[in-house]
Amino acid sequence: MKITTTDQVTRSTTLALEGRLDALSAPSLRDALDGVFAGGVHQILIDLAAVDFVDSAGLAALVHAMKAARTEGGDVELVRPRSDDAFRVFELTKFDAVFRIHEAS
Repeated sequence: MKITTTDQVTRSTTLALEGRLDALSAPSLRDALDGVFAGGVHQILIDLAAVDFVDSAGLAALVHAMKAARTEGGDVELVRPRSDDAFRVFELTKFDAVFRIHEAS
């Protein structure tokens, strides 16, 4: 999985993910998010538009990020995966109601 981080002056960050968000790549996402949190940023947009697969480990990494951000008064929002297969896991687990999810542009 490829992770691209974009820092903004508003103390928010966008992480754009590409590929699979699964048990193999979730630790990399968690490491990237820990670096963002260490920098004092707690408002995060995770762009999943280019993600083609998400499993339970990927969901766990996203929930971990959301809890960590909210603890510090921030939040995590998502950009919907273009792949319906990747988004289906959010619908099946009802996480589409937990996260604020924006349509991909």
